[in-house]
Amino acid sequence: MTSPVMEAVVPHLVPTQPARPALSTREVEVLLAWMAAESKEDAAHKLFISQSTVSTHISRIRAKYAAVGRCAPTKAHLLARALQDGYTTLEEW
Repeated sequence: MTSPVMEAVVPHLVPTQPARPALSTREVEVLLAWMAAESKEDAAHKLFISQSTVSTHISRIRAKYAAVGRCAPTKAHLLARALQDGYTTLEEW
């Protein structure tokens, strides 16, 4: 049996995991290729897609992160999110 005080305090002590958006396999592939490239054009060339397609994927990824309350407006933010969510590791870079 727990006391009302414990019930009021415990939820604040339990760390919650940030929501992880459901990125498709292709979105992760495009994200990582773009991060490793100098530009969207370079990433597009590596993946045999257009630069516009890379931009579309990145926009959708950003929207998915924003939808779960974890905005990623820059490339650095997206790298941090990819690391936090296990889409890549520091050892890979």
